Amino acid sequence: MAVEEAAESCGSHAAAAASGGGAAGPATSSSSAAAAHARKQQQQQRHKLEVYTEVLRRLHESGLPEARATGFDDELWNHFNRLPARYAMDVNVERAEDVLTHRRLLEQAKDPAQRPAFAVRAVQVSPILDGNQTDADSNTAGEEVASRLLNRQQSIHPPPAFGSSTNLEALALEVSKSQGQDHDSTSDNGRSLYRPMHEITFSTIDKPKLLSELTSLLGELGLNIQEAHAFSTNDGYSLDVFVVVGWHDEETEDLVEAVQKEIGRIEETQAWSSSHSWSTPVENMQVAENSAADRVEIPTDGSSEWEIDVKLLKFGNKVASGSYGDLYRGTYCSQDVAIKVLKPERINADMQREFAQEVYIMRKVRHKNVVQFIGACTKPPNLCIVTEYMSGGSVYDYLHKHKGVFKLPTLIGVAMDVSKGMSYLHQNNIIHRDLKTANLLMDENGTVKVADFGVARVKAQSGVMTAETGTYRWMAPEVIEHKPYDHKADVFSFGILMWELLTGKIPYEYLTPLQAAVGVVQKGLRPTIPKHAHAKLSELLQKCWQQDPAQRPDFSEILETLQRIAEEVGDEHEGKHKDKVLGGFFSALRGRGH
Repeated sequence: MAVEEAAESCGSHAAAAASGGGAAGPATSSSSAAAAHARKQQQQQRHKLEVYTEVLRRLHESGLPEARATGFDDELWNHFNRLPARYAMDVNVERAEDVLTHRRLLEQAKDPAQRPAFAVRAVQVSPILDGNQTDADSNTAGEEVASRLLNRQQSIHPPPAFGSSTNLEALALEVSKSQGQDHDSTSDNGRSLYRPMHEITFSTIDKPKLLSELTSLLGELGLNIQEAHAFSTNDGYSLDVFVVVGWHDEETEDLVEAVQKEIGRIEETQAWSSSHSWSTPVENMQVAENSAADRVEIPTDGSSEWEIDVKLLKFGNKVASGSYGDLYRGTYCSQDVAIKVLKPERINADMQREFAQEVYIMRKVRHKNVVQFIGACTKPPNLCIVTEYMSGGSVYDYLHKHKGVFKLPTLIGVAMDVSKGMSYLHQNNIIHRDLKTANLLMDENGTVKVADFGVARVKAQSGVMTAETGTYRWMAPEVIEHKPYDHKADVFSFGILMWELLTGKIPYEYLTPLQAAVGVVQKGLRPTIPKHAHAKLSELLQKCWQQDPAQRPDFSEILETLQRIAEEVGDEHEGKHKDKVLGGFFSALRGRGH
């Protein structure tokens, strides 16, 4: 989550922007990275002020009573400050009244009785005409332009709050590349955008899996998400805006009623499940321990062998921070460890359940390619999980923060490490469900290990783990659609992260995470495999991201394929071979300050 400036009066912000400052300027530093970061923050601050000023002007001119209230100017500025800088960059200033709606919903969400607060309206999107027309197409192009202009004149619905047409075209373009759509189908998709859509905006307390709940809610109503914008405020609330199609009527009254009913149904279901799922792991453990009468009984002192006294932990530098927790480097009994601490003010029943699930899984896991669990503090408010410290950092940071590149032998070695760890987890009936490069960590010897088994709410400084981003870019279609899924969902994610290792790019980098999810489910969207890729590796990727989970290989099969590829490239990546290849690679990485 972006760090937001403290709320000030709009007048003081205007003065700060005019003088080249934003929030308090950073101390003079010799670091060019720090200077670049400061400049970026200043640019974002200026842009936010420009957007705020234009929205404020339009609202004053509208004559709305709300805009005439005493203190409104400062309240509007506080609204922009609650939300990440991206909100000001994305919002349509021509629809200033939409900002009022967002502000109103966020205020309503403070009342538990009104959560989730939501608003529904009909919107209309006109497609952007492709400018690459031949002379032979000029008559047709002229007719389309005239039709579009007439459509705008006759339009009775406003555009979406954040403007959808550009993003939808980007999605259509990628689908065209990946699936080879013909021109006619693309044109049909464009013409379909003339029909009215609906925009549904939600606001409630920000929490884990909120986006999944909202997308599931819309799916239960038969709505297809065409566009989504999700924001987290700096005081723990969410603002989620969806543009959807699929409702049978332009009028919103019935849709509002249907959304309200579905919210009520979900609340009843969650109330039931919450009262049962909390105790399930504990009950299962008790059954296992009490039912084995034919084994050697190990004496205990009444305490859990993995329970850690927080007083024995020494906290060092904070290495990552998010809205739900912080990650520290520290020591435990002279051993270097990583300490993931849940923020006490954000702990609720859902967070406690996920915390318990992660401890329950990790305490059973022992494998050289899975991050080693040391212990946990389970006594609120000091909830934390302690694991071995991985000095090499994450694969995600190496690729996207340090702009590193994997040569094929090293890439195969990393993939084999991940496959071994995942094969072990699957053999023990553990589905990771969040496999991606941000959750692949590296130790000082160059070994890659799978990490993060439950809470998954600590955001890396690289920004990959945010409340609005989640893991849609790596997620299997059956998981996105909330269909039943098994261990093959992890195989799909492995295919996506393998592509990421191969290209050094973030999957679907020009789409928002939810646009990517819509494309994966509705259009069969997949990343484009480079032409220079090893033939067998290319074939493996395509097998891993098959739409039908049954057609995807198991990790034992994946490991066999990788071993054959390793032999072909002249390195089996075992023993000394791997030490030489990865040792130099990680030495260079540590030399960069990791």
